[in-house]
Amino acid sequence: MLTFLKQPMMRRVLYSLIPLYLYGLWMYGYRLLFAAAVAFVCGVGTEWLFERKKSGKVSEAVLVTCALYALAFPPKTPLWIIGVGIIFAVGLGKGVYGGFGRNIFNPAITGRAFVYISFAVVLSASYTSFGAFGSKAVDVVASATPLGLMRAGQEVKLSSLLFGLRSGAIGEGMVLLVAAAAVYLIATKTASWRIMLSSAAAAAALNAALYFGGVSSALPMESLLAGSFLFVTVFMATDPVSAPKKPKAHYVYGALIGATVVIIRTFSAFPEGTSFAILFGNTFATLIDMAFDSSKKPAAKTAGGTQ
Repeated sequence: MLTFLKQPMMRRVLYSLIPLYLYGLWMYGYRLLFAAAVAFVCGVGTEWLFERKKSGKVSEAVLVTCALYALAFPPKTPLWIIGVGIIFAVGLGKGVYGGFGRNIFNPAITGRAFVYISFAVVLSASYTSFGAFGSKAVDVVASATPLGLMRAGQEVKLSSLLFGLRSGAIGEGMVLLVAAAAVYLIATKTASWRIMLSSAAAAAALNAALYFGGVSSALPMESLLAGSFLFVTVFMATDPVSAPKKPKAHYVYGALIGATVVIIRTFSAFPEGTSFAILFGNTFATLIDMAFDSSKKPAAKTAGGTQ
């Protein structure tokens, strides 16, 4: 029998994703529901297989992983790719480490990076817009993502970025909804505002320095509203398991992720870079925590000297 480990914090993350799902349903039609169904069935099933061997419960965290994962892809992504990726995410990104609380890397990002590397050609042809419930009612650019247009030197309207009237992954569309989710997660003390703030500040500062410094490949500041930067910063970078635990470490961790995103977008062949930035930050999360470890106090002095 399938039973879940109750995790109120994870439930609040799911609540924050409801507006994004409703907007995605209106924007891209029932394709989102099919992608979510595949992600949840394969993801929960994979964790159940790992947990049943040790008589453990399926965590509600896997529901968050599946929900975020389904939103992290363009609308025409083949469903079999969604299934392969979420199995990899939960199985090799979490299960092999011992389950919830023991994984080093964010599972959703692990699966996303695996899929984008393995099936890059297929995914590059999956960016499109179906319009309201699969119709052509919404007029958006379907030929290229905003980041692609910016790299080509073309202008992208700020309103298109804010309201999601553009090509891209399903969940990254409407920046205003992501911002609203961030406010809710911070207000309910579910996610770290330090990570969000430092990531955005570092990315903005480095991006501005490169752009105004004359780096020809640097993207304009609007690029921080494009792609999955804010979506990943709000929901993945703040993952309490794979992020540092100490509040002061959050600033360094967030800044590392934000700066890495800009460096990858500017100097590499990858137009996005957010997944690799999160994995890079996850790699150093423990070391950053250790740098701020105040538990090791100097040895007390006695009359005979330092012991």
